[in-house]
Amino acid sequence: MSDLTLDGVERDGALRDAFAGVHGQTRAAFLTGAALGGAGLLAALASPSAAAAATADVAILNYALALEELQAAFYTEVERIGALTGELATQARVVGGHERAHVRALRDVLGRRAVTGGRYDFRGATEDAARFRKTAVAFEDLAVAAYKAQAPKVRDDHLLASLLAIHSVEARHAAWIRRLAQAPPAANAFDDPLSRARVLRVVDRTRFVARTASRRTPPFTG
Repeated sequence: MSDLTLDGVERDGALRDAFAGVHGQTRAAFLTGAALGGAGLLAALASPSAAAAATADVAILNYALALEELQAAFYTEVERIGALTGELATQARVVGGHERAHVRALRDVLGRRAVTGGRYDFRGATEDAARFRKTAVAFEDLAVAAYKAQAPKVRDDHLLASLLAIHSVEARHAAWIRRLAQAPPAANAFDDPLSRARVLRVVDRTRFVARTASRRTPPFTG
């Protein structure tokens, strides 16, 4: 398990394998936000103008909220299923609490401007320790890189401070799960940001956000 960078997880298909068989999700629907109808969760990922009517900062906050909703749903299902044990279970419980707190904080700031949560089907990634580790590494690396790319674009200093407070915690999450996955907690001296387009491609490949319920029931609703 030496190669657990985000690209490495994509290459070995761990995320895609976890969602083989999810129905109804297309690239076009994902990009336009139509996968969730009027809910608009993926619109926050794909199109800032679709997610925010007022300011660029609101768009960034909704983008962060979309990612946090996805992570919170993942860890909440892990806790609900209860397949993990030991330190891995502790990590999922603690990090899940953090992600849910992030969601609440972002929703409090955004108020009525917040995008709506979606439907998720994790197709085994929450039920198996090995899949959970790989998926959690990918999630946490993704969040850290996404926040890093957006922080310089935030115009309001108070909002920037709040986002940086989340960013630093996401970095601690990434180091924690990497250690449990027997991967270097800090693989490099410097981290690169990840553009919105790149994040979108990664989430698209996972098929974590389901347009419709799969034949495997019950799907998880965050």
